[in-house]
This record gives sequence, structure tokens and C-alpha cells, in this order.
Amino acid sequence: MLVKTYCSAVVGINATTVTVEVNVTTGLQYFMVGLPDNAVKESIQRIESAIFATGYNMPRQKIIINLAPADIRKEGTSYDLAIAIGILAGSHQIPTVTLNKYVILGELSLDGKIHPVKGVLPIALQAKNDGFEGIILPLKNAEEAAIVQGIEVYGISSLEETAKFIKGEISIHRTEVNISDKFEKFLNSYDLDFADVKGQENIKRALEIAAAGGHNLILIGPPGAGKTMLAKRLPTILPPLTIDESLETTKIHSVSGKLPNSTSLLTVRPFRSPHHTISDVALVGGGNNPQPGEISLAHNGVLFLDELPEFKRSVLEVMRQPLESRAITISRSRFTVDYPASFMLIAAMNPCPCGFHNHPTRNCICGPYTVQKYISKISGPLLDRIDIHIEVTPVEFNELTDTRKSEKSEVVRSRVINARKIQEQRFKRNPNIHANAHMRAKNIQEICIIDEGGKKLLKKAMERLNLSARAYDRILKVARTIADLEESVEIQNEHLAEAIQFRNLDRENWSG
Repeated sequence: MLVKTYCSAVVGINATTVTVEVNVTTGLQYFMVGLPDNAVKESIQRIESAIFATGYNMPRQKIIINLAPADIRKEGTSYDLAIAIGILAGSHQIPTVTLNKYVILGELSLDGKIHPVKGVLPIALQAKNDGFEGIILPLKNAEEAAIVQGIEVYGISSLEETAKFIKGEISIHRTEVNISDKFEKFLNSYDLDFADVKGQENIKRALEIAAAGGHNLILIGPPGAGKTMLAKRLPTILPPLTIDESLETTKIHSVSGKLPNSTSLLTVRPFRSPHHTISDVALVGGGNNPQPGEISLAHNGVLFLDELPEFKRSVLEVMRQPLESRAITISRSRFTVDYPASFMLIAAMNPCPCGFHNHPTRNCICGPYTVQKYISKISGPLLDRIDIHIEVTPVEFNELTDTRKSEKSEVVRSRVINARKIQEQRFKRNPNIHANAHMRAKNIQEICIIDEGGKKLLKKAMERLNLSARAYDRILKVARTIADLEESVEIQNEHLAEAIQFRNLDRENWSG
């Protein structure tokens, strides 16, 4: 008897419905076709053991299993339950009437228990789009799938429970999630706060400007100056995630299997901080079965690279294209996968190998050539994509012991949100531009207009500070963001002056 059940294959961050065709006929062999990988081929042993453990019979007949469409590679263990149900239905042990209503997925253990799987959110979205009435899946994945409104979600814990539900012997309570309540409850629930940082008001100001305009930023300073502490607090002043951004970010973490067990929906902006020993593939994504890398896991959030010069040169260079296009394309011989990668890059570094170049009280033991060589580990094209360079100096004792309360993150965030609203209005006709940092040369010419006084100031600064030509556009972008924070229609001279001071590494012979 030929029976069809339905499962799903995840490619990139999107899913494709897979029809599991099971034909139980005369013979004694098992055949599985439809481009399955080893994990799928091995499922027949798990399924056989689970069927016996549940009290059903594994038919001693010829069983042909086809996973359609056959041109998409099937990977992972999520097909186990759909295949097992297909075999039971094909051997007349359970009815087939309701099988076309559900997408069924889950990994089987030998005793018939169901283990959770990856990529449930995109699968649930696709099931809804394809018109399925419901989705049957592991209990631990049910809340994640229930985020999708308009589809019935049934969380199950065993093959026996699934079979009884399909036979109508038991009813399973539908899993439901009020996405609005869940979203609002945990929105901006950060443990860190800007008020924790003593002093460093100029660095806080730089981070506020970076957050307001979506600018990439690099912090240069000696060890212990507070670079990492400040960077970790950047997400607390970014605008809250919208529901669409939250769903997109959750999809990426779901596909990669990195969605926290404690939540089914990411409501705060991600903060990723990979170690400097990371490989190219781990950063941008890839592998035999392409998975999202750190730049995609940081989508709609912050990617923090501490000790930037210690990263391998090849690792830093592969970021250049995603920083520009805000997406990464991973190509293989049989398919191509696209992952979003719209993130803010925050980098931190020491000014030299010993860490004390330009330190106000400690002497640097590195010569000018050593300092320059250390700085030059960061290529010009990568530095060209970082709008704000700021030196971090150690906090003085009086600031450390100051008992006055610093400004809280929520206060700073309110100013950032107002600036972003101005930019949304400005770029509403440009769907690919969401913040000042994303402006192209044409947009800069149209939007970042300065008067004659501003041009003279900028010309004088570039000559006196030996700023490179690439600094020109960056200064205008940052000045536009500062003007937005001040709710100023025009870019004033003071906005330009503040933007100019954020280009330290563009000064010629900075390490001299």
C-alpha cells in the first residue's frame, strides 16, 4: 500500500515541504531513495527498534521510501517520525485519513521517544504557507513552532502518542503562544547597563552615535581601559527589535541549533563575540552542510571582535563583502545558500604589542616600526568600512570612586530611537537603506550637504591632521548622525568637528 506523509527540509533559513512516500509491498528488502544523507539512511534501524518498543509490528515486506522532491538533499534526523508513521500506515496499523493534514517531524530514539530537532520555526512558517492544518513535532520544539499564528501545533513525546493521536484514541492539547505578550515581556531585558561604567563619557558618546547611525566602530586603547566592558553594553542602547526582525533572527538561530532552551523567540538584539582563533568558515558560515556563521548569528545585532589584530588575516578579509552587502552567499557545486548578515561591527584592539603606546603614564617598549606593523595587520579595505575610530584612555581614580549616577541605557536608547525614526523617514523610498551608515556615495551627495564654512573646516582638518581621502565620506556620514541626534535639519560646523575627532587611525603616521 502506498502512503504519503509530510515532513520538511531546511535550506539556508527557509524550508521546503518534503513528501515522504512509503510503499509496503511484496518482498523482503528496505529501499530509501530521494537523495538522503547517512543520518537519514540510518534512520531505518532507529525506526524499526522504536516501532517494536511501541508495541507495533515492523512489516517483514519490501518497503520503498521516497523523499520527494528527489533533487533536494535530505539531511539530519527530523524525518524519522514521518517515515515511521508512513510505515505504520502503509502496513494498515494506523489509518491514513488525517495524514495529509499535518507536517510531521521528530527524531526517534530506540525506545520510541521523540528528540527535538533544528529549524522548527522556518518549517512551521512553510507549513502554514503550504496550507497544512497543523504540525506534529517534539514537545520541546512546540513553543517555537507556536510562534507562527494560523497553524495548529501539537507537541508529542513518543511514537506511541503520535500513533494514538492519528488513530483518534487520544487528544493532544494544542500549544499556543501569545507572541505580543511574549515579545513585550522580554523586550530589552538586558542584565548590563551603561550606568555600570565609570567615566569614559567620550567613549559612551561615540557608542551612542554608532548606535544611532548603525556605524561600525573600533576602540583602540591599553589593556584594562574598559573596551570590552563598553562594547558589551552597546546592544542595551540599540533600538528594540521589531517583531519581523525578531522572527528573522530567531529563524537563523533555530536553523543553526543555537536557540536557547529557555526561549522560543529572541527579543533582544544578539551580541556575538567569537575568539580570535576562529576559522573563516566559522565566521562567515559554510561546511559540507552549510550552517550560518557568526556574522549571520549577529544579524540585527552586534558582532564584537576583541583583540582585532590577533585574528588571522584571511578571517578578517572575508568580512569585507558581507559588511558592504549585509548578506553572505555560500556556494556549493549542487546548490547556493544565502544568509542575512546585517550587523554592527564593533572591534577592540591594543595600540601596539605591549599595549601601552600613547599611554598617559606608562612607557611603551615597542619601536615606531613595531607599532606601525601591528596596526597594519588591519587592512585598509577593512578599515575603510569602519566609520568611527576612537581612542580609549584609562579611567582615573577620581572617576572610579565617583558616587554620582551615570546615565542609564534606557535614557541613551530613547535618543537613539528618535534619531533612527528621522532616518526611517529620510530613507523610506530606499528599501535597502535603513540607517546613515548604509548610505552610498550618491546618497551622501544628496543628504550630507555642508555650507562653505563646513567645507573650509573639513579641508583644514584633513590638511592639518593628515587625514586620508577615505575619511571624507565617513566624516560626513557620522556628522549626519550627530545632526540627527540633535534633531538638526542641517549639518552644523560643530557636528563636523565632532565627527572629525572620530578618525584617529586615518591620520598619517598615527603610530609615530
